[in-house]
Amino acid sequence: MMLVTWDHILVAVSLIVAFMAAFTALDTAGRVAVSRGWLANLWLTCGGTAMGIGIWAMHFIGMLAMNFPMSMRYDARLTVLSLLLAVVSAILAFTQVVGGSHLTLRRLIAGTVILGSGVVGMHFTGMAALLFSPAISWDPTLVAFSVLIAFSASGTALWLAFHLRQDQRGSLPRRLLAALTMGIAISGMHYVGMAAARFDAAGLMMHHGVSDEGLAVWVTLITLSILGLTLLASMLQLANQELRQLAMHDNLTSLPNRALLEQRLDKAIQRATLNNGAFALMFMDLDGFKAVNDTWGHHVGDRLLIEVAGKLSAPLSEGATLARLGGDEFVLLLPDGDAASAAALAQRLVALIDAPVELDRYRLRVSLSVGIALFPLHGESKQALMLNADSAMYHTKKNGRNGWSLFEPAMRVMTQHQLALANDLWQALERQEMRLFYQPKFLSSGNTLLGFEVLLRWQHPTRGLLTPDQFLSRAEKTGQIVALGNWVINEACAQLKAWQREGHTQWAISVNLSALQFHQRDLVETVRQTLARHQLSAASLTLEISETLAKRDPTFSQQLIGELHRLGVKVSIDNFGIGYANLLQLKHFDASELKIDRSFINKLRADSEDATVVSAMLTLARSLNLRMVAEGVETEEQQRLLTGLGFEVLQGYLLGKPTPAERISEFITRPMQRWRWQRT
Repeated sequence: MMLVTWDHILVAVSLIVAFMAAFTALDTAGRVAVSRGWLANLWLTCGGTAMGIGIWAMHFIGMLAMNFPMSMRYDARLTVLSLLLAVVSAILAFTQVVGGSHLTLRRLIAGTVILGSGVVGMHFTGMAALLFSPAISWDPTLVAFSVLIAFSASGTALWLAFHLRQDQRGSLPRRLLAALTMGIAISGMHYVGMAAARFDAAGLMMHHGVSDEGLAVWVTLITLSILGLTLLASMLQLANQELRQLAMHDNLTSLPNRALLEQRLDKAIQRATLNNGAFALMFMDLDGFKAVNDTWGHHVGDRLLIEVAGKLSAPLSEGATLARLGGDEFVLLLPDGDAASAAALAQRLVALIDAPVELDRYRLRVSLSVGIALFPLHGESKQALMLNADSAMYHTKKNGRNGWSLFEPAMRVMTQHQLALANDLWQALERQEMRLFYQPKFLSSGNTLLGFEVLLRWQHPTRGLLTPDQFLSRAEKTGQIVALGNWVINEACAQLKAWQREGHTQWAISVNLSALQFHQRDLVETVRQTLARHQLSAASLTLEISETLAKRDPTFSQQLIGELHRLGVKVSIDNFGIGYANLLQLKHFDASELKIDRSFINKLRADSEDATVVSAMLTLARSLNLRMVAEGVETEEQQRLLTGLGFEVLQGYLLGKPTPAERISEFITRPMQRWRWQRT
């Protein structure tokens, strides 16, 4: 038997080519998974071709790595045939396995047989192309072993190509490891097959055919160029896909964004128009999300949005499109949806979102308001459909939230009213349309006027005087509430300073803080600068925060209230009695007073258990140096009861309505018993 040695450099090159072929095949399989139509077929062809050429080149370079005592020559026709066998079998196997949406055992076996047969045929056809006389003899055991390896490697390669095609994120390490495994398996088959060959020691190389001189370099360069170009095209396709993902999808939730939604909405309208069909469009908005975002921080709000997106996506059919427009607004496009199916799904989604969400130490709860518009009943253009679905959603919010509404023409008027009001709100401060009203606070024991709670009003140029419930929710949603809140603090301090110059040095003011304002980073510095600007004592200003806001993040609340306390500003816990906090929890805050919520006052009776509870609360509050304030005092009976229980400060319509600054003198010139104003 002829002694054959090996060129180790070419052996290493053949292994590199096998690895490159495997990785290119796996990468192009990933392109197949995200492509459709002719583009998917193109990637199937490219992937199969790259794999076939790579396997053939690895085999051919491995053959060139054999060092014979004479120069090697090859039959050109058989060499080309071996290449075609590798490429065609790889393309057919790729189409059989990677081209489908599901991988069944039958399809995997069929693909394995096709590719394995092609690899075996390629190998022994390529060996037959070697012009050696006498003919090569074979070791049957090693031949059988090489065939077994070929089919095993083919099956493994196709299985990996299918299963690694789906995962685009974090798939590179897995693809590299899979390509290494496939490359070793392919190389193993070749070199076992080469070991099965027996060359007669007296054999000679024929003089016709193609010489091996320089073939290794050319085959390597051409093959690596083909594989490199295929891989480059795949990478460019990946980059294009990622750019499309960024352009058409929401970065946080990965849901379609407005641009992609409008594209699909246009197609839905075209399809429904041609087929005389119908579909439903839903506008959805989270109730209470702003409070969560402002109270717990944007990182918690973002995680909540991801959870909500998952809940909304779970019950949807394959053809539905759920998009996020931004913030807490979602839109759902339901192809072939009618009023009944849309309403049933809306009710299900409302129930899903109503369940609390557990995020680490946070237990968050929001609700969902949904508006439904139907094509073509409620609009034949995407603009009309989106506007009307939005109108129906706002109707849901106006009627208690946490539900759904089907569009009716009357809803559009309300929406246009709200949008116009929102636009006007942006210019309200600039146009000096905001007004402050002041509601007096009295010592319950006599005629002593302690000061005022500051209340915001909007003197709209065409709609008249608007109360906060008509515009503050919109200001909170757009973030304008911070600018409005800071303006209120500044104007109230300026007015208090004017009163103090008139001799009312004992008066103080209290200002309500919204959740967003309470969490602004520079709140303490803003208050400090405002007090310095108007040369006011910090003790003359009280900032009111709701009980629910204080308890949502006790650590943050304790820290911020402590900073305000050190500044000298007083803090009042408002709406006490409607949340879940208790006095023992509040003792950790540096608060100065508690305001019992008006709903608690309204149901208070002298002989009720509530009166006993309030009396106990008053006793405990005094021990904690907390002043108790009762708001919402509307009747003389309530005044007598509250005074008898021991409240120190009273506030309400019985004692004085919210009043402009220019009419505050009326509270000074008339005795207390004469300036009780009855409800109008």
